[in-house]
Amino acid sequence: MGAPRPGSAREAALLALSDCRRGGELSDRALRRRMEEAGLDRRDTGLATRLCFGVLQNRMLCDFYIDTFSKIKARRMEEKVLDSLRLGVYQLLFLDRVPPSAAVSEAVELARKYSRSPRAAGLVNGVLRTLLRERDRLPAPPGLAVRYSHPQWLVDAFSSRLGDQGELEALLQINNELCGISIQLVPGRAAPDQVRLELEAAGGIVTDHPWLPGCWQVAGLGGLERLKSFRQGAFYVQDPAARLAVTAAVPRPGWRVLDACAAPGGKSFAAALSMNGQGEVISCDVYRRKVELLREGAKRLGLDLVHPILQDASLCREEFIHRFDLVLADVPCSGLGVIRKKPDIRYKDPEELKGLPQLQRAILDNVSGYVRPGGTLLYSTCTLLEEENELVVEDFLRGHPEYGLESFSLPGPLGSSPGMLTLWPQRHGTDGFFIAKLRRQP
Repeated sequence: MGAPRPGSAREAALLALSDCRRGGELSDRALRRRMEEAGLDRRDTGLATRLCFGVLQNRMLCDFYIDTFSKIKARRMEEKVLDSLRLGVYQLLFLDRVPPSAAVSEAVELARKYSRSPRAAGLVNGVLRTLLRERDRLPAPPGLAVRYSHPQWLVDAFSSRLGDQGELEALLQINNELCGISIQLVPGRAAPDQVRLELEAAGGIVTDHPWLPGCWQVAGLGGLERLKSFRQGAFYVQDPAARLAVTAAVPRPGWRVLDACAAPGGKSFAAALSMNGQGEVISCDVYRRKVELLREGAKRLGLDLVHPILQDASLCREEFIHRFDLVLADVPCSGLGVIRKKPDIRYKDPEELKGLPQLQRAILDNVSGYVRPGGTLLYSTCTLLEEENELVVEDFLRGHPEYGLESFSLPGPLGSSPGMLTLWPQRHGTDGFFIAKLRRQP
């Protein structure tokens, strides 16, 4: 039984999981880097992605079964041995096309390669073979938190917002499902039929979004930046929820728009497209590298009215006071609305999130001064927690009587909103997202 070949999909997944734990790196970035280092082909890239994300989506459940069949509990195992076991458990429970023998043998060899203990391979082999024998009569996991691998505090938070147990379970379930990519087409950059043909030729499954014009959903395809149509600026990646935030703001040709927390740039690009090349969009970020990426993105899309600059959204810039028709404040947040795309976000320490509302309010207080009388302030997050959404807006309004909520309309089933709206993955098929539209008195 040989060691895993250098650069195997399972080894890339294992090392990415280790990077996430030790370096605090997000799974999508860590996995992309490890797959590039290994030089994986398209098929192995797909397997590595499925394995890494699958383990993160089901980590608590995998640990439950590891603890069920192992004398040594998961919390006491070496990290890479535990991750090797998790990879094996996930494959045995969720991947019908992977031969059980391959799942077991490669998990054993990964443990042998990366463990300091000579007994690690035997431990992994014994646990997985016992699981395999008992696979048709496994004990039920104790509750929704373990079944769907969401920490209990997060299940409680979602439950308090949704109320209905069936809808709560639907949210937890969709957070663990594979999620494709949504792209927004840029009119005039390339013929849509040719873009679709290139996406499909590269292995993508392309469908029109059911109610958002100019949006396509693409499954089974990564590495979009390699495509000619991408380099031509025919589209950019953006979830419908983020696009809808700009739709709610209704940018007009000739406006001055400030995107206060702009990276990776989707809202700036959407606003510029809505303005038909007339006006100005100032796109701010606090990190110089992200400003450069904003500049590259705007150039690729041919959006000359987008001007990226280095600027901290919480610090006042005097020349911006009362200068903008529209200010977009998509503030830093816990990100708990994008768990299905970044599954490791669910494991954030809730104590580390408690300071976010203060930062969000500070940014909102600051950038509200940039809005001209009669102008619009659009507040948004990609989280589902009330303390980062409605409560921040309500607190802001108590301290800023010159602002009030303004109703807005969105396409498809969303219709009219009285000024604040939460998008839910299980209801709307979008990222979890919050939008609040505020109008400054003339």
